[in-house]
Amino acid sequence: MSKTSFSKKLHLLSRSGFGISPEQWLKIDSMSLEDTLRSLEKNAQSPLASLSVVNVNVDQSYRESIGLIGALTPEDRRNINRENVAKVRDLTIAWMNSMLIDDNQLREKIALFWHGHFACRLDNAYFQQQMLDVIRKNALGNFADLLEGTSKCAAMLSFLNNQQNKKAHPNENFAREVMELFTLGRGHYTESDIKEAARAFTGWSYNAKGEFTNNTKVHDDGTKTILGKTGNFTGDDVLKILLENKQTAQYISLKMYKYLVNDIPNEKHVNWLADRFYQSNYNIGSLVHDIFTAGWFYQKENMGAIIKSPVDLLVNIQRTLPMKIENPDRLLIFNDALGQKPFYPPNVAGWPGGTSWIDSSSLMLRLKIPQLIEENKAIHITTKVDDDVQMGRKMMNADSVNSSNSMMAMDMQSSKPVPKKNSNKIEASIEWDSLLKVLEPVKDQDLFATVSQIVLGASSDKFEQTIIEKKVPLNPDRKVYVKNLMLAMMSTPEFQLS
Repeated sequence: MSKTSFSKKLHLLSRSGFGISPEQWLKIDSMSLEDTLRSLEKNAQSPLASLSVVNVNVDQSYRESIGLIGALTPEDRRNINRENVAKVRDLTIAWMNSMLIDDNQLREKIALFWHGHFACRLDNAYFQQQMLDVIRKNALGNFADLLEGTSKCAAMLSFLNNQQNKKAHPNENFAREVMELFTLGRGHYTESDIKEAARAFTGWSYNAKGEFTNNTKVHDDGTKTILGKTGNFTGDDVLKILLENKQTAQYISLKMYKYLVNDIPNEKHVNWLADRFYQSNYNIGSLVHDIFTAGWFYQKENMGAIIKSPVDLLVNIQRTLPMKIENPDRLLIFNDALGQKPFYPPNVAGWPGGTSWIDSSSLMLRLKIPQLIEENKAIHITTKVDDDVQMGRKMMNADSVNSSNSMMAMDMQSSKPVPKKNSNKIEASIEWDSLLKVLEPVKDQDLFATVSQIVLGASSDKFEQTIIEKKVPLNPDRKVYVKNLMLAMMSTPEFQLS
């Protein structure tokens, strides 16, 4: 098999999932590019197991457990908030664990895209889990179903205040974001369209179980004009009108292109995708297939051209290095520090992505993470209070992070620096023997190339081999050599790219 052909497979696996596991590398050696994609799509057809981490609405359960009638006291609210924070943390761990599984790669990768697209920040773990279930179920299905499902989720309706949207006192938040962020994109509607759409969405709400409700008593059933169409429209009618507008296909195709292909869009390619997406009646699986089968997807300028998101990076590390983690919640500290904490987007627009993932201090931390895990270091990061721009991007001392003697620790529940203590220590063991067994068939002279392909994917063609060779000289102890080689390659800027 030619080097070019193999690079294309590495590129496909990198973009369609969260990096290549050593086992996956062995499988694709004998597969064609077409077979590799076919296998990914076949696996994605299998429904993902629901993440049943939160079984009840914490707020409602707390009220019932103490027989509370009426308003919550400040202490009640603190107790509920603490429990919700803990449950969201558990939900995040469960979801990221699902991302580690080979067969889940494509569906979870696209689900992560929609998690940012339908950004929702709410301190209700039960509602958040319900919405994530909708996203994961419909990630590669029909966009119309996904749009309706997320729009009717209690989490989204609460986040965008639509329970306050009533005929006598309209609230435009929900209608505005449905148009600006979920469908058309900014500049493709008028303020009048938003006001009229808000009237159509009056009455949309939810109950304590997170079930969608439509209160007709507060719904405005008058005539409305939206995007040039006039009628006694309901919220469902608005969603249909938005889907009939081809700009929605254009907007979604552009965002998907930037997520899977290149942060710098090619107008011709995006237009082609949008035409086909619209003609397919918004079939997301077809849109993704069109991207992965397009010749331009495999062009050199699109390989290693995307900066991995923090979630992508952290899952990638765990897929590359088989490990057992006794306290996975400690790894979530890195999500927080690098600016992508699932279920806590920075604002209604979600995470901006692209070059925003990297600055001088965050890059230094990114380069150190594999070594920190291997050495079971404690984690110490001085934090600042969350902001609405960078998801509470932590104020890190680059010199401290870069020091091999530095410890890193942070209190996940507050912005106060905490002392170095065992509770912040990553208790992980990398299964090097398991990795060596996978690499057993590989000859010694081929180890460098093989490890670089597993670690760097298609970016293995771009890094300076001599730098690593000087840093990691050949060692007669195969385990020592593989360990040092993998950690060195995972500490390169190229490992930050997909």
